[in-house]
Amino acid sequence: MENMFNLAGKVAVVTGASSGIGADTAFAYAQYGADVALLARRAEKLNEVKAKIEAIGRRAIAVQCDVTDETSVKEAIQTVLDTFGHIDILLNNAGVAVRGGVDSMSVEDWDKSFDTNVKGIFLVSKYVVPQMQERGYGKIVNVASVNAVVADKFDVFIRHSYNSSKAAVVGLTKGMAASYAKYGITVNAIGPGLFESEMTSETLFKSEEFLAKYNTLNPAERPGRRGELSGTVIYLSCDASSYVQGQLIIVDGGGSIV
Repeated sequence: MENMFNLAGKVAVVTGASSGIGADTAFAYAQYGADVALLARRAEKLNEVKAKIEAIGRRAIAVQCDVTDETSVKEAIQTVLDTFGHIDILLNNAGVAVRGGVDSMSVEDWDKSFDTNVKGIFLVSKYVVPQMQERGYGKIVNVASVNAVVADKFDVFIRHSYNSSKAAVVGLTKGMAASYAKYGITVNAIGPGLFESEMTSETLFKSEEFLAKYNTLNPAERPGRRGELSGTVIYLSCDASSYVQGQLIIVDGGGSIV
């Protein structure tokens, strides 16, 4: 069973790899033996993650990429293939969380959510899946959200475009899984609850009132800690999950069950 979690010889592509979940998971991939291609818009942040991975003896490349732009994505994936020769694992992590309800948000903010959270997965997968089909192997993990299946409990969390775009990620995951299973490709999603990240540390995690309410409503009585998503992602990215297809695994401390 231990060998089923070994990623030695595998190449993983991580979008949104400059911070938060993306950076943590990229390092976890390296710890389990994979070489990693780091994709994001902020090149300087990517280089910090790259150095950390190289420090433990794994190969990594930092590739500047805007997942909402097809030309940028196409060139980035070609760079990965030119460097490593193949791609075994894809973590579609790049995402945004735009606040606002349908009564108040702009069309531009609505489109921003879908362009990054859904179109971004489509574009990156478009250029990764064909070589996975040719090789008869691939592991794709899409980052959705617990809010794909449950509504926000707090006014500060009103994000209708986020809710709906992450629900679309779940639908896209199921469609891809059904289509590509015959090629030896598994496609699954994770649904994180509240985790500390660059996006939340300067807002939600600075509000003692919000955290007190959140902890009261969550069975674990705390938000997720950095790194606590990595185990689930590694499982969905390795051969231990070879017969797991089209699933959404929620990692939220039990918040969605109460």
